[in-house]
Amino acid sequence: MKHPSICELFDYWNERRGQRAAPERGDIEPGDIRGVLADTFILAFDAPAGHPFRIAGTRVCALFGHELKGEAFADLWTAETRPLVRDLLTVVAHETTGAVAGARAANAEGAALDFELLMLPLYHRGRTDARVLGALVPIKVPDWLGTSTLGPLALGTLRYIGSETATDAVPRIVPAMSNRRPRRGLVVYDGGQG
Repeated sequence: MKHPSICELFDYWNERRGQRAAPERGDIEPGDIRGVLADTFILAFDAPAGHPFRIAGTRVCALFGHELKGEAFADLWTAETRPLVRDLLTVVAHETTGAVAGARAANAEGAALDFELLMLPLYHRGRTDARVLGALVPIKVPDWLGTSTLGPLALGTLRYIGSETATDAVPRIVPAMSNRRPRRGLVVYDGGQG
C-alpha cells in the first residue's frame, strides 16, 4: 500500500475489525473516514449484476464523469480484465481476505493514469459475500483530471492481504495473470505440467 488514502482506509478497517476476520457493515462510520470518503466505495457482492456500487465517493464518480451508484463495478474494466476482477471480488468475499492492486486507465486523449485499488470484505447480516469496501485512488493527480473522463481500467499487480487478525496481517504478492482461478484460499494457475 502506497497511497495515504489507501493506507488510512485499511488502517480504519483493520481497527474496526479487531480480532474478527472483517468488520460489520454497520461498524463503518462515514464521519470517521471523512478525509478519504471521496475515494471510497461499497459494492454489493452480486456477480450476475456485475457487483453494483451501493455507494461511490465523489472523486471515484468524477473519474468516470457520472454518478456510479447502482452501476456495475465490473463494467469499469477492460473486457480482458473483467474476469480477473470478478475472481478478485470472489476471493475477497468468500475467503474474507483483502486485496490491493494496481490499475491503469487512459483518457480520451490517450493520457494514461495509474491507480491503487483496495478491496476489503465486510460482514453484512452475518455474511461476507454481501458487501465489499474499497477505494480507487490515482497514484499521481494529473492536471487534466476532472476535465476528461477515463476509459476502462486494466488490472495490474495484485497483493492479497491475509485474513489474519489486525496485528498479523501481511500482504502476499500475486501477479495479475489471465490464467488464474481462485479456489478456497489458493489461487490456481492453469497450465503447467500435467
